[in-house]
Amino acid sequence: MATKFILNGKAVSSTSHPDTPLMWVVRDEFGLIGTKFGCGIAVCGACTVDVGGQAVRSCTTPVSAVAGKKVVTIEGLSADRIGRMVQDAWVENNVPQCGYCQAGQCMSAAVLLKSKKNPSDVDIDQAMSGNICRCGCYTRIRASIKQVAAKRGAA
Repeated sequence: MATKFILNGKAVSSTSHPDTPLMWVVRDEFGLIGTKFGCGIAVCGACTVDVGGQAVRSCTTPVSAVAGKKVVTIEGLSADRIGRMVQDAWVENNVPQCGYCQAGQCMSAAVLLKSKKNPSDVDIDQAMSGNICRCGCYTRIRASIKQVAAKRGAA
């Protein structure tokens, strides 16, 4: 039985087994390779996507869990104002080094900024705690999140 959901604003139907991790469905079935495989046990955050306004680790989320829900990957992040602002701030602050974790980092940051207009350092720490950056770009990630919050507040 197919699993139907909204992927980056488009209605899709997955023919993968219901227990297949969402990450593999997004990558292999729909060709959206921005969502990265890191650890496979939901601790690194490289595979983070937005499912109904929540940052979700897609490597351990079965596709059946997103039936009828809206899923946004890094490829769809720029479709809204906050997502575009996050991506722009990442570039302006030279956040990416190797870049492997950055799709997940951006997804977690966007979910945070959509739920909290002006997140505190504690809010940022909590929202981003499941995203590991081997290059150590945490200071620039925090600066980017604060930049988006400040720009949004000024608009």
